[in-house]
Amino acid sequence: MPKRDPGKPRKQVAALPVTTDATGALRVLVITSRETRRFIVPKGWPMKGVKDHKAAEIEAREEAGVRGTARSKPIGSYLTWKRGKASFQLVRVKVFLLDVERETRVWLEKGQREMAWLSAEDAVTLVDEPGLAQIILDLPARLPKHWRSRATLMTPVSGPVEPHAAGPGAVLPNRKRDPARENRTHPPPERVSR
Repeated sequence: MPKRDPGKPRKQVAALPVTTDATGALRVLVITSRETRRFIVPKGWPMKGVKDHKAAEIEAREEAGVRGTARSKPIGSYLTWKRGKASFQLVRVKVFLLDVERETRVWLEKGQREMAWLSAEDAVTLVDEPGLAQIILDLPARLPKHWRSRATLMTPVSGPVEPHAAGPGAVLPNRKRDPARENRTHPPPERVSR
């Protein structure tokens, strides 16, 4: 296997989880990083034998407890610095839009991060990475057509908004009937053992 060129950025994949709230307004999920507590989106290193958009789905499930379908093509990418043990590494992050279908009750990194469902404008104010902030700011133009028709875009809110009142593990509301989506099969919700 050839060695990576040290002059080139390393590669990561990220999920930009989105949904609509009870009013139809678009909401974006941001989470904090575990070490610096900066607001980011779920991201990680590519996985051998796994397509990048599928790896982004896995990162969202493990880091934020959300399940959904990621678009196969990235909606953008940005450069950032990743803190290593002894130095910083330049990383190019490919961002995949994740249409969140449900939240799980239990996930790998539960309790290790803060999470917030926000309007795009509010998410932009919290995110420190300029490239990611620009992708979120440009989100209305990057959304697939079926999203643009169903979501009220760019609605400012005063603070974090829960996407639904039903709680974790519930199917998210405001999904218009789409026969193509109904034919997909999804794993059952995880159960909490007591």
